[in-house]
Amino acid sequence: MASNILKLTSTLRLANRGAGLIKRTASSHASDYKHALLNVPATQVTTLDNGLRVASEDSGAATATVGLWIDAGSRYETAANNGVAHFLEHMAFKGTAKRSQTDLELEVENLGAHLNAYTSREQTVFYAKCLSKDVPKAVEILADIVQNSKLGEAEIERERGVILREMQEVESNLQEVVFDHLHATAYQGTPLGNTILGPTKNIKSIGKKDLKDYIEQHYKSPRIVLAGAGGVSHSELVKLAEKELKGVTNTFDGKSPQLEPCRFTGSEVRVRDDSIPLAHVAIAVEGCGWADADNVPLMVANTLIGTWDRSQGGGVNNASNLARHCAEDQMCHSFQSFNTCYKDTGLWGIYFVCDPMSIDDMMFNLQGEWMRLCTQVTEAEVNRAKNLLKTNMLLQLDGTTPICEDIGRQLLCYNRRIPLHELEKRIDAVDAANIRDVCMKYIYDRCPAVAAVGPIENLPDYNRVRSGMYWVRL
Repeated sequence: MASNILKLTSTLRLANRGAGLIKRTASSHASDYKHALLNVPATQVTTLDNGLRVASEDSGAATATVGLWIDAGSRYETAANNGVAHFLEHMAFKGTAKRSQTDLELEVENLGAHLNAYTSREQTVFYAKCLSKDVPKAVEILADIVQNSKLGEAEIERERGVILREMQEVESNLQEVVFDHLHATAYQGTPLGNTILGPTKNIKSIGKKDLKDYIEQHYKSPRIVLAGAGGVSHSELVKLAEKELKGVTNTFDGKSPQLEPCRFTGSEVRVRDDSIPLAHVAIAVEGCGWADADNVPLMVANTLIGTWDRSQGGGVNNASNLARHCAEDQMCHSFQSFNTCYKDTGLWGIYFVCDPMSIDDMMFNLQGEWMRLCTQVTEAEVNRAKNLLKTNMLLQLDGTTPICEDIGRQLLCYNRRIPLHELEKRIDAVDAANIRDVCMKYIYDRCPAVAAVGPIENLPDYNRVRSGMYWVRL
């Protein structure tokens, strides 16, 4: 008996010693993490005389990403020219006044660089990834593309066919289709309701004049950011901008473009197609803009709901309540929460794919989880979500291209780059009471927007969905 007590005492002593080691290690790791955040290279920003901003983060890497972020996207279009910003992105690589398309492609290939572009609802981006020593040539090529695109009639006709084929590909991606429908119903009657690619009739009619008019109206220096990340010297980048982008003016012909407010409408759109095996559904409430103080709590709330795919498994071990229900009861094939932000508004919601007979159960459970966020969320859950959000935040900045993209986007959205340690403090400041307050403000008893495609006969009607946005408690 005495020997057993001695063994137990010894075991407890070892366990306590181990616990102390764990505490010290965790504390050390936490301090190392904070120290690392504070030592991330600062983002330097310079505004040129013409209003164009140059922003960079020099990490001393052997490669670099440089790009032009332009405050112009499909939101700045009208019903008549919807699709012109994306069309212009396609035309950028089809030759300039001093380079043919072949010359441009060969020059980029010989550098071993990658040249790319994309258009969103609020931004158009042209960027290049190259060796650090080739940054001057990459900036010169990007400047030439933005200022001197040839916009030849033959190239316009050829790209018209390419864009129409791209539209067919997008139509086969049901997630893209659902999100386009979600925007169309949530922001109906406003520019945010338009698609980025535009309607077919516009693509068939857009001509050189439409493209030139859009450039002259929107590609102005105060709305452009030259961003760089990796092995980039800020002073050299400023000199390159002054030399290569001096032709970009800051004067507008007539009235400068204004950002019109886009009204959110609680509504739904259903596209029933029983030939599709699975139902694709998105439901969202109106969120907030990039710079709103509520954005960080909404990001944490979004992380609390999480993302799940049945190939992940997990079952009862999932931290997310909704993921646990989906794994145990096989309510859906996958779901992902989203917090899509624009300058003055946003969509906060969830997209899921499920069997036709499971739509009602899935909708009931996810709305129940939303209501729980508004009323019963715990500190433990919020702390887990905050840690996951910080991890995802850092993982998304792994490489020169995502860092460059973060710099360009933040300069357009916030007019500055938010340091990582500041963003971490904002996330840490969120607590359960904060989540409940913000969710009450944006989710509880709000009219959602719903978009559904596929075999959706069992999707509850809108009145039932709306009634699930509040709880009646006695």
